[in-house]
Amino acid sequence: MEGDTAMEKISLTALARQHMAAARNASSGRSASTVYGGHEHTLRQTMIALTAGSSLDDHESPGEATLQVIQGRVEVTDSTSKWEGSPGDHIVIPRTRHGLHALEDSVVLLTVVKPVGPHV
Repeated sequence: MEGDTAMEKISLTALARQHMAAARNASSGRSASTVYGGHEHTLRQTMIALTAGSSLDDHESPGEATLQVIQGRVEVTDSTSKWEGSPGDHIVIPRTRHGLHALEDSVVLLTVVKPVGPHV
């Protein structure tokens, strides 16, 4: 990207703390926001906080995606398998319908690559 030379820095630790506090106050037990990306980018990173026992119900795969566990313990499940993640774990999201369940208060960083432009 020409002219896009500005560096940005964000504290994932501080953001995780804010989202965990928001999730604890939300009736859904969840809080999320885009850390990087948006409609004009192919890369999108989203921080998601889930209180213990909260879930993202089964949903279609967003395409090529990974999940990095920042805090807590989570389970990623699909119709045939489940993967447990703890802090520092990096999980490749299955390309099938899948769900995310927080085994304890947890924060994850979801990274998704999506094509942009008129061909989508």
